[in-house]
Amino acid sequence: MKFSLGFSPCPNDTFIFDALVNKLIDTGGLDFEVYLEDVQTLNEWALQGKLDFSKISYGVFPLIAHLYKVLNSGGALGKGVGPLLITKKIDNEPFTMDGKTIAIPGVNTTAHMLFSLAYPNAKNKVFKVFHEIEDAVLNEEVDCGVIIHENRFTYQQKGLKKVVDLGEYWEETIKVPTPLGGIVVNNRVDEKISLQVDALIQKSIAYAFEHYQTELSEYIKYYAQEMSEAVMRQHINLYVNDYSKYLGEDGRKAVLKLMEVYHQIHNTKHDSTENIFID
Repeated sequence: MKFSLGFSPCPNDTFIFDALVNKLIDTGGLDFEVYLEDVQTLNEWALQGKLDFSKISYGVFPLIAHLYKVLNSGGALGKGVGPLLITKKIDNEPFTMDGKTIAIPGVNTTAHMLFSLAYPNAKNKVFKVFHEIEDAVLNEEVDCGVIIHENRFTYQQKGLKKVVDLGEYWEETIKVPTPLGGIVVNNRVDEKISLQVDALIQKSIAYAFEHYQTELSEYIKYYAQEMSEAVMRQHINLYVNDYSKYLGEDGRKAVLKLMEVYHQIHNTKHDSTENIFID
């Protein structure tokens, strides 16, 4: 039985899914047609209900909660993991968004939502693929940018400056961990299969932690060719944690809180959040 599965080529996702998609663990007869795409592309596909299983930004989940449920495993959520707002130069204190242009990594990303929470009056937004944002700030195409993924570990080397950690702002304001992205399953998939895949992702993560302590796999390295192994390790260590293994009560609370805040920001109706997680 084959199912479509989408996740990003970033080291945290390839670390999590390597053993599953390459059958380094027993998949119980399940096969996967794998799509590795930027998370904004995955968000757009989720809005269309395209894939059976997919990594998504939690920022898009309020728009797809009628189509998908959240799995317990495989996601990126925690403390100190949020996006950063960076700039080339800080010329005033306090830093304001007045007249400034801001590069955002995708309209439906959690990064966009967290930025909107911190700077509700910012209007001059430019949406770019995440890996284009550092250069856009450096080349002064924009005044500042919101960075995610491995750019957290490289922006200072390029002379860029942090304005605010948007994850810290969320955690201090909302009092829950930062829910960046999760793995969702399309409602068309049988519940028994959903639970089986959820358990397989947990086994895949366990395999990775057991086997990749000293040497990362070629699968991880292949999709992170422009990164040093040190940056890959930093990436994995930051984004793959206990919440990736199992969302748990605190993780679920964070996702529910994000949905609540999303509707407050957009002044939209907050639909029932019952049954948005698989049991």
